Amino acid sequence: MQNETSLKSQKEIQQPNQKPKYALEEKYKDQTAKLPKPTGWRIIVLPFKMNDKTEGGVLITESALERQQVASQCGLVLAMGPQCYQDKERYPTGPWCKVNDWVVFARYAGSRINIEGGEIRLLNDDEILATVQDPKDILHAF
Repeated sequence: MQNETSLKSQKEIQQPNQKPKYALEEKYKDQTAKLPKPTGWRIIVLPFKMNDKTEGGVLITESALERQQVASQCGLVLAMGPQCYQDKERYPTGPWCKVNDWVVFARYAGSRINIEGGEIRLLNDDEILATVQDPKDILHAF
């Protein structure tokens, strides 16, 4: 009986098609208008940043969070240039990702642009390696 109750409460909390909220998403929600507009085939990605507190309640230092964000290989697509994935010969099955997707990219891919509270990455459309449902599923080693 208790198992059924806990499963029901988990289902109520995790609704399908609802993306989890993370620290940087909430912080920069109102500031996306200030971000550069990508041109051509470029994509702006906000690297994943861990929460500043672990599940056990341990606080993580700001310097450790910054190092992790710089080394991150996973991020949220914030904007896409007008020519992203338009080449039908290179992308016959269509776009590899879209705005608000969590994507995986190479560690040193793209250009780093510093913004308040961290950095964003400016990637080419062919530098996206995969999409993921939840960035917490990826091991973020730095």
